[in-house]
Amino acid sequence: MQTFVSREFKFDAAHKVVDYNGKCENLHGHTYFLKVTIRGELKNSGMVLDFAILKKEVNKIVDQLDHKYLNDLFENPTTEHVAIFIFEKLKKAFEKYRCDLYEVQLSEGPNNTVIIKE
Repeated sequence: MQTFVSREFKFDAAHKVVDYNGKCENLHGHTYFLKVTIRGELKNSGMVLDFAILKKEVNKIVDQLDHKYLNDLFENPTTEHVAIFIFEKLKKAFEKYRCDLYEVQLSEGPNNTVIIKE
């Protein structure tokens, strides 16, 4: 039986969207809301993965983004590009725990969300 486990995170960052004609071409910031979902089989512990391990692995990525100017990290730091970056980094991280990254949801503020799944 596949079991899904999620945890939510929050970080703040600034950016300006490249090749865009509108307000977002100017420097501005957001509070980003991140939800990470993994899936896997229950292990002998009764868990897919300890929430503390999930938190530790995700925070390694969040710490790279929190209170940063995203244009220093991405050629064009759209929410889509940031979400893909997070997904690719976490996909590798969870392999060693015998579970799969199922989904990354990244929201730019409370109203706009990008979902990445394989």
